[in-house]
Amino acid sequence: MPRIYTSSVIDAPAAKVWEKVRDFNALPRWHPRIRESRIENGEPSDKIGCVRDFRLQNGDRLREKLLGLSDYDMFCTYAILESPMPLTDYMATLRLTPISDGNRTFIEWTAEFDCAVEVAADLVDGIANNVFQAGFDALKRQMAG
Repeated sequence: MPRIYTSSVIDAPAAKVWEKVRDFNALPRWHPRIRESRIENGEPSDKIGCVRDFRLQNGDRLREKLLGLSDYDMFCTYAILESPMPLTDYMATLRLTPISDGNRTFIEWTAEFDCAVEVAADLVDGIANNVFQAGFDALKRQMAG
């Protein structure tokens, strides 16, 4: 089972970063690879079990289900329901931790999934860099401005 761990530091208070990322439907507002997103059945975007249906800039469609969300611990956990990627049983967590030294944010994004052995390295690299790190880089730019 491949695992991904990506982390970074954002030069902004954790509460401010959390405001931007906690909305399960807000990906297009902060992640450059996401074109549009909607929560199915008109459910609130912070309701455990809600499903977001979104499109990447290249037109690919994904559906993900919110499995956990905590404002106190500043994390959200979700699973992929549908994806063009050749993987199954994908579960990921985005977590923020306040850094008291400088009022900054430690941010980490983890995932694990099943896939064929021959595609594992490419999937890990693509998700770690094009999804997780790309999201962190975009957040850093937005929080700086």
